[in-house]
Amino acid sequence: MWKFISAVILSSVFMLQGCAGGLNASAAEQKNAINQMRTEVLAQLYREKSAARAELQNAPGYATFSNANVNLILASFGGGYGVVRDNRSGKDSYMKMGEVGVGLGAGVKDFRLVMVFHTADAMQRFIEQGWAFGAQADAAAKAGDKGGAVGAEASVDDVTIYQFTEAGLALQATLKGTKFWLDKDLN
Repeated sequence: MWKFISAVILSSVFMLQGCAGGLNASAAEQKNAINQMRTEVLAQLYREKSAARAELQNAPGYATFSNANVNLILASFGGGYGVVRDNRSGKDSYMKMGEVGVGLGAGVKDFRLVMVFHTADAMQRFIEQGWAFGAQADAAAKAGDKGGAVGAEASVDDVTIYQFTEAGLALQATLKGTKFWLDKDLN
């Protein structure tokens, strides 16, 4: 039984970590897909929280990520990709992410993150170290424009984080760690 659950979890994580644009996409195609995701996520953020536009424009930088998460009873796993924009230099740093957690829940969800860095030091720490630990409790039942999900907004260590659920069915309460790292193939 545990071997089956482990196999499902591992295959889910590898499936979720598929890079933007598909497995056989070139670096340019992957960057285009990530930049398109960024445009769509920022448009959604501005629709739902209009004050965020000025917040992002005045910040030293921001990041957008696309993430998928699987929660199986006592463990959760996820992965995704994104980009950090340095507003001062205009430089983009393409990144990957992975997360693991423990807690009660079940489900799969696809969500987006926007992180607003309020200091250049916070942005640089994120790019260089990329760790985030925290607790998460959420409920989501959404497909396209149908259904609903509880969104989140948090502010930690000079970073404001917005989360949007794109699709999924999940009920979970977990403690998790998330690692963000530079994508060597895209930078």
